[in-house]
Parts: sequence; structure tokens; C-alpha cells
Amino acid sequence: MTQALTKPLTYKEFIEWYPNNGKQYELHDGVIIEMAPPSGEHEDITGFLARKIGTEFEQLSFRKLKTLRLLNFILAQAPA
Repeated sequence: MTQALTKPLTYKEFIEWYPNNGKQYELHDGVIIEMAPPSGEHEDITGFLARKIGTEFEQLSFRKLKTLRLLNFILAQAPA
């Protein structure tokens, strides 16, 4: 019996193939690997990090917005 060899996927092919089915996949040396869902402590840590990163992103965006508003106010007050 012979087995057909498949060529390794490129990153672009992997991204085009990636399904939206709720599962996670990784590309290892051109081979698609289905990843097990996180569980237990790993899931807790992932959730914790996601919340912290989200909070920091919101704070940075808010600070940037405040800075832009202050700059616009200062520029509007400048003599023409």
C-alpha cells in the first residue's frame, strides 16, 4: 500500500484554511495541529491575563484621548 505525501502548508495557506468553529489550531512545521481547549488553572491564568491586558489597553487609550483633547484645547487658545 502506498500513502500520498502532502506538502507542508505555508502560513498564508494556514490562515486561509483556518475555520471559525470555536476550536484552536497551530501550524507546526507545515502541519496543522488541533489544540486541546484550556482547562483548570491554565484557563484561570488565561482569563486573568486577558482582563489585565484589556484594562491596561483601555487606560492607555483613555490617557491618549485626554492628551489629544488637551493638545487641541491648547492649540485652539494659541494666537493665530
